[in-house]
Amino acid sequence: MSQQEEIVLWIDQRWKRAIEKHLNDETLQEHLENVLDELCNQLPEREYERISRAIQSEAAAQRAEEEAARTYAAYHVTERGQEWYFKTSPGEELLTVGKKLRSYITSEKAAVPDLFIKMFAGGRPIAAEEYNALTAVRMENTGKVRGVFDVNFDKREFSAVHIMDGWQTWAMRDVSVAAYHATRSYFASADEQWRKLLNHLNGKEITSAGHLSAQNFSFGEEIIESDGKLNFYLQADFDVDAAFGTFVCTDQNDDWLNIYANYDVEQDRLCNTLDLNLCKGDGSEEDWSYPLNAAEQEVLLCKMEAFCQQQTGMSLHEYARQLRDSETQAPEMQM
Repeated sequence: MSQQEEIVLWIDQRWKRAIEKHLNDETLQEHLENVLDELCNQLPEREYERISRAIQSEAAAQRAEEEAARTYAAYHVTERGQEWYFKTSPGEELLTVGKKLRSYITSEKAAVPDLFIKMFAGGRPIAAEEYNALTAVRMENTGKVRGVFDVNFDKREFSAVHIMDGWQTWAMRDVSVAAYHATRSYFASADEQWRKLLNHLNGKEITSAGHLSAQNFSFGEEIIESDGKLNFYLQADFDVDAAFGTFVCTDQNDDWLNIYANYDVEQDRLCNTLDLNLCKGDGSEEDWSYPLNAAEQEVLLCKMEAFCQQQTGMSLHEYARQLRDSETQAPEMQM
């Protein structure tokens, strides 16, 4: 709690002007502030240190309190071959960003900025690492991060992080239309606008690289232990071409794709990549990895946890510990 006290001094303007003529480019207020600083410095050292520590501690506590109450939204925007990462505070939610998007793509050019990022006057540039960190906080559902968005004008895609399903991606036009229907009535409540927005977006989700959601993660075989990892075979029953850049969702070839998610037994954690194995019709194969971002890792881990419980009756942590224990137990010597 601030213990500052205001001291008010009254002086005739003629005295003030006369004094300031002799203060070497200082105002009277600046001079008096320096006098106060000198008086503080003349206090006994112990008393000065005690008061300084108390003031610094109070200031730090106030900053921490303000930061705890502050909310954010994080953005990755791609437009005209360029990309930007930034955050805003207080953070916007999906409906607000949808309205900004609609305004940007439907208004006369003279009425809106030349770039979407300029629709966010208070945006602060951040690094990709901070964007990923804010994505992870969003998935924790603490309320600290109210929205994480990836807006790609070059692909005409709009993606947002849902706290349960991870990434959700729609065609940009669908988000614009949904925002219009949600907000066209001046009398609709905030809850009603949200309901209309979600109703118009329901069923229009698309698959997008870097934005895999919970609906993309389902498993088709038993869990296999191999090379210190638990392998989960993912069913390729979604648009894998859009997700991984392949060309298997077609009748023009006999290629197919194997997708594996892995859990490191020794480290007792999810591996942060998917292993992809493309089997081509000519008998050749191609292997590569797909890096998982924070939202993808969170929803994938939840799905793996549920599947492990179903298959083994144990959590991933318990199952990994059992495997580690069985490997460290030396076989008894037979006599």
